Amino acid sequence: MQLPAVPGALAPSLLAFPLAFGVSGLVALADSPLVLTGVLVLAGLVSIIYFLRAGSYFQDPLFCVFVAFSFTSAVDLIISLEEDGFVSGFAEVYVREGEPYLRTAHGIMICYWDGIVHYGLYLAMITAMSQRKSYRSLGLFWLGSLMMSIVVFLLGNLIGKYSSDISPAFLLNVPYILIPIWAGVRLFQQPRALPCLTAEQVAEEQRKWLHQRPQDVALVLLLVLEAAFTFFRGMVILDCPADSCFEYIYQHEPYLRDPVAYPKVQMLLYLFYVLPFFCLCIYGLLRPGCSWMPDWSLVFAGAVAQAQFSHLGSSLHSRTPFPYQTPEDVWWSFLVTNVLYALGPQLLALRCLRRPAFFLPSAPASLVKKHQ
Repeated sequence: MQLPAVPGALAPSLLAFPLAFGVSGLVALADSPLVLTGVLVLAGLVSIIYFLRAGSYFQDPLFCVFVAFSFTSAVDLIISLEEDGFVSGFAEVYVREGEPYLRTAHGIMICYWDGIVHYGLYLAMITAMSQRKSYRSLGLFWLGSLMMSIVVFLLGNLIGKYSSDISPAFLLNVPYILIPIWAGVRLFQQPRALPCLTAEQVAEEQRKWLHQRPQDVALVLLLVLEAAFTFFRGMVILDCPADSCFEYIYQHEPYLRDPVAYPKVQMLLYLFYVLPFFCLCIYGLLRPGCSWMPDWSLVFAGAVAQAQFSHLGSSLHSRTPFPYQTPEDVWWSFLVTNVLYALGPQLLALRCLRRPAFFLPSAPASLVKKHQ
């Protein structure tokens, strides 16, 4: 009997709670966090293989990736809920002895994001697969989000105050680098859904100057502001001696000084990767035919959304030492600034998806042939 795709995919992740609770006692007896890790991973893989054999509609190898990662997302949600005191007795031993950096505010935030947002994306993509629909856009958003999360997490662990606490359990994060790279290659190789537009419609849209596209004018202004803010925070992290930088890091975002190093790594990634992308997007909104814009805007939208969620949550979370928490008198300005920063790439990706004519090649062969 063939199981429906979504229930079959849900089953491994639903086992996360009882498995984590059941083996936590074994870990305490064995006095080794790797026991919990091994049992969880083994149980997850066994359950995945079992349910994969229940049907014949899993022809896409990314299905196995999403099912496996949905299991780890459920485990991450357990960790975040336990660290915030909502549940207990599931993964406390593993976190304390295996990956203590998950007890930081940043660790809790990325677990929440993985357990809620990534889990929802996995279910949505699995559903699309079962219905033979395209999940390319969701996959690109997920790719950017996951890569940003794991890169900041790994680098922060290696250079931050928890660098001396790294154990063999740290190696469990390596697949989160290798597998998404492989998955990203497959996602970009999937055919892009092209809109039903004639060559004349594309040409008409691309003949418009910027002032004839008011939404793009607003986007360009927003991206310019975000690029300036990205550069400023990069200078703050690099210990710029300017008075404005000194005032900002002590009175507005003291979390940037936290020795866990996650905020420092985050701002440096913004400076060296997101800032150039903002500049390229401004160029793409000025010059027609930048066909890379729709795909890469989704990747960076996912990356910035995840990064800003973790940064905002960590700045305000009680696990962050008090001297590094955002002062109450600047909460609103801090929230508005960072929410707008996260909103810009989302609006850009939405604009590219809904009205892509400006970014299509000036004379696509398929459109010309169709018109003829």
